[in-house]
Amino acid sequence: MEFKDLAAIAGKPGLYRIIKPTRASVIVETLDAKKSKLVVNASQRISVLDEISIYTNTAEGSEPLKNIFRTIYQEFGVDTDLEKDATNAELMSFFKSVLPEYDQDKVYPSDIKKVVRWYHLLLDHAPHLVKGSSDEEE
Repeated sequence: MEFKDLAAIAGKPGLYRIIKPTRASVIVETLDAKKSKLVVNASQRISVLDEISIYTNTAEGSEPLKNIFRTIYQEFGVDTDLEKDATNAELMSFFKSVLPEYDQDKVYPSDIKKVVRWYHLLLDHAPHLVKGSSDEEE
């Protein structure tokens, strides 16, 4: 499984493994122990993790999400020290330590909370993606 095989669906929590795209929809499976399958039609917004990036104040303007996950793993390992009810200040401080140049005007605490939730999901169900390896680097 790679980042290009995983997606987030607008309005639905968690992450989904893309099983098969069809002409008018995509068949996905939840990335949890239940492995529930569902069909997502073309009118729903699907974001493939490989294409998601975070706004930064750098010349590039953004940082790929997979790099951020790997930085979190290098800095914090499996424990981010964030509680589920972390304050906005705690979330922003955490993210500043991971990606100091993130654009604070465009990246909201809710975005950071989602990144942390996804990070823990990937640790549980696809740890090789956050740990990274030299074979995967592009």
